[in-house]
Amino acid sequence: MNPYIDEKKKLQDPYYKLMELNGDRLQLELNSWSRLDLIGWLYWNDRNGIYKDEDSLREFDNILSKDEAIKIITKQITES
Repeated sequence: MNPYIDEKKKLQDPYYKLMELNGDRLQLELNSWSRLDLIGWLYWNDRNGIYKDEDSLREFDNILSKDEAIKIITKQITES
């Protein structure tokens, strides 16, 4: 992925667009995504994290729930 994506392309990419939201708009958008879409965003944003089911099962013996994924994404976006 190009680390120098232009602003116009950012506004068209759902992953980047998500990072521009906050508060209720962010929560509403996150709740509309599937668990797998949320995991996709988490992996895209932090490739060193353990989010994919197979990695999570191996490391923690469980998978990431949709609610937990939303909490992690919200924290990553609001604290960045």
